[in-house]
Amino acid sequence: MAKMRYIIIIVTASLLLASCSPKPSAVRLAQRQTFTDVVTNTAGTGQEIELRFYGGPSLYYPLMAVWLEDEEKEYIQTLFVPRAIATGVFKYGSNSTGKWVEAAKRAPQTLPYWSHKRGIRASDGLYMPDPDNPVADAYSGATPSTSFVLRSRADNPLPARFRVMFEVNQNWDWNEYWTNDKYPGNRNYLFNAQPAVVYESIIDLDDLKERYLLQPVGHSHPLGETGELFTDLSTITTALQIADSIVVEVNK
Repeated sequence: MAKMRYIIIIVTASLLLASCSPKPSAVRLAQRQTFTDVVTNTAGTGQEIELRFYGGPSLYYPLMAVWLEDEEKEYIQTLFVPRAIATGVFKYGSNSTGKWVEAAKRAPQTLPYWSHKRGIRASDGLYMPDPDNPVADAYSGATPSTSFVLRSRADNPLPARFRVMFEVNQNWDWNEYWTNDKYPGNRNYLFNAQPAVVYESIIDLDDLKERYLLQPVGHSHPLGETGELFTDLSTITTALQIADSIVVEVNK
């Protein structure tokens, strides 16, 4: 299987929106000003796709998925998910002994729009990869905790019009609407708070632009129970600030 390559590039200039956060912690500011280079699916024979994720003031160890859909919103393929999502094994998967250890964990609330679009149901009924049915190594790797550049290829030549999709989520991201008692007793929600935000851009290979800015189009199900996309973003606050901007370039 194709291997992942990661190269850390330190950006000396501050991001333009650093001032949007009144007193950003040194960790968060460093995460936004550092770029991780992520390379996936080098064996693909389709178009080259480069996606640049610029972290926003709320960036703090998010999880994300990047995938392709056709013009009719039918899933084509995944370009990248972190290894924890790809395998269902998380670095902090269990604290049953009083100490956090790596372990398999089911977290359907994390990236439910992507996982339902992917459409592969595990033996426990959840639309999430697990250790028995992981996402292939060619499309996964370590979780970027910083801004990052993803360089990937489609498996095969793409249709003339297609969508580049991006979903991002961050644990314990509460606000005045998404409070910790909104779904009493639901453990998945307690790890989630504000649901994952979904971004997209439509690419037309017959009228190809130099670059495309992905736009937020909705949020996922807060409990991860369905693959619905909720287009009302009026209750989403800091989750919309995980990303400053997401830009994609396509080389046909």
